[in-house]
Amino acid sequence: MDPNAPRKKTDPEDLLRLERVQRRVLAALTLTTVLHLAVGLIIAADHVDPDRLDAQLGLIAIGTAFGVAGIGATLALLRRPMLSWWLLLGLLPGVAGVWWVCLS
Repeated sequence: MDPNAPRKKTDPEDLLRLERVQRRVLAALTLTTVLHLAVGLIIAADHVDPDRLDAQLGLIAIGTAFGVAGIGATLALLRRPMLSWWLLLGLLPGVAGVWWVCLS
């Protein structure tokens, strides 16, 4: 640091760009973390005794709820409308879970 050459003042446009990148990175991390949790619950449902269909469907329902919540959190972080067709992607772990656990 040179006291004779202070740093120039930060440009507000640069700060807005930095904030936008930070929100995108946080949204990506949130989405991947929550989807890993949802898939983990689906895998846990596969390891439940096949006679306990209620427990399997319960774990799949919880995984689906986390999937929808993860998509909703991502939309909120990106400042997009919460009611969007993207929320249907949150149902994908549940559909895949029912197909994989119950129908196979």
